[in-house]
Formats: sequence, structure tokens, C-alpha cells
Amino acid sequence: MTDTTISSDLRSVRFRREREPGWTRLEELVAKAEAGGMAKLNFDEARDLTSTYRQTVNSLSVAREISMDQALLNYLDNLAARAYLVIYAPQASIRSLLARLFVSGIPQAFRRSGPVLLIGFALMFIGALIGYALVMQDSSWYYTFVPGELAGGRGPSSSREMLEGSLYGDVPGSQNTLASFATYLFSHNTQVAILVFALGVFWALPTALLTFYNGTVIGAFFAVFTQAGLGFDVFAWLSIHGVTEISAICVAAAGGAQLGLAILLPGDLSRADALAPAWA
Repeated sequence: MTDTTISSDLRSVRFRREREPGWTRLEELVAKAEAGGMAKLNFDEARDLTSTYRQTVNSLSVAREISMDQALLNYLDNLAARAYLVIYAPQASIRSLLARLFVSGIPQAFRRSGPVLLIGFALMFIGALIGYALVMQDSSWYYTFVPGELAGGRGPSSSREMLEGSLYGDVPGSQNTLASFATYLFSHNTQVAILVFALGVFWALPTALLTFYNGTVIGAFFAVFTQAGLGFDVFAWLSIHGVTEISAICVAAAGGAQLGLAILLPGDLSRADALAPAWA
């Protein structure tokens, strides 16, 4: 063993001996804060936490300068990182974060997006009116708007009993039940909502068209049931989906419109910079 190695070992031992009590104290305080949060520390402990954290960061800097062994560097680095998170990371609980999200975060996001939300609901409503009017005037329009898998055998030629059965129970002569159709409709609406949002990056035009088209589907359905004298019944059934799934499509359309407008009208910003708040 050379004199240089002995000197380096002695220096490492002296370095540890002089500073290790502070590291140990910091590790104890960090462990306590990690287990119960900063609220578990009293005033003296909180003061010691900040002072020993500064000492440990200084020790880490010195250890790197004088090339201490890698194990010590790793220990100090990990300890300093844990202490940093305890001191500077947000101290909110999951409950308070969720409360903040629903009490202020989501309402503020909706208020900021008021104009595009109005556009999303307007497109759906106008599409429904047009789909309803066209099918009431000419029943063949129903097959233009409503795909076969979504129609599920329901159409202008269906009897009142068959249409009523599709709302309140099994469809006569079919294995499809109301529950299975509702499950399919939920899956369909979820896919539409995702598409409506994602297509917004293409200048918002596909988003607008898809939202409008889904409105025509709803209007066409409503017209067929109205012709059979089941307008109120289908309105009550659709209102279940209107409150949740159809509203979700309109909200997704608003999000897609924001993306499209950021690309079309970035203003003085680059399109990448304009997209950042649109995603938020």
C-alpha cells in the first residue's frame, strides 16, 4: 500500500468522522417526514432538517471535489435527493389534491373553454335537428345516417312493439338485449370521443364533422321512435347517455377544437408553443 493510498484513506475517514453525525441526523428526520409528512416534525426538527440538508449538500460538493469513494458519493447523493423532496415537494395529500381538482381545477378549465364548449354542443344539437328533420320528411335518410351495427335491427320499417321492446326489454326475435346494446353504445361513444379529440390536430375540421355526424345519428334515432309514438320514451332513454356519454363527446370536441385553433391561429407564437396551453 502506497503512502498516497494511506493518505487518501485517512482523509476519507476524517471526512466521515467530522460530518457523519449530521448525515445521520438528516436521515432520521427525512425518514420521519417521509412516514408522516412535514406536519410530524416540530419546530426544532424542521430547523435541523433544513440546516443538516444544507450541510449534506455541501459535503456532497466537497466529496466530489476531493474524489471520495463512489459508495460515499452515492450515499450522499441519495440522501440529499430524499431531503430535497421532503423539503420542496408539494405537501398536499391525495384527498386535498382531488378536492382541489374537482372544486377549482375542472370548473376553471371549463370556464376558460366556454366558447369552444359551446361550439361542441352546438354542432351536436344542430346535427340532431337536421337528422331528425330529414328522417321525419323521408325515412330513407335513416339508413344514410345510422350504421347497421348501431341500428341493431331498428329502423323505419320496425313495428312499434319491436321498437318498444328495444327500449324496455329483449328485442323480439333477437339475442340482443337492452343491456348489451347499452354496453355497445358506451363503447361506441367512448371511441367517438377519443377520435373527436385526437382529430382536432387536423385543423379541427374532422372534429367538427364527426361531432355533427353523431348529432345526425341521434336525431335519426329519435325520429324513428317518434314516428312510432315513442318519442317521450326514447327521449327518457337517451337522456341517460345524453348527460354522460354524449356530453363527453361534446367536451372532447371542444378539446379538439382548441388544438385545431392553436394550429390554425397561433398568433405571434410558433405552432408548437401555441399548442402547449391547448393541451393544458
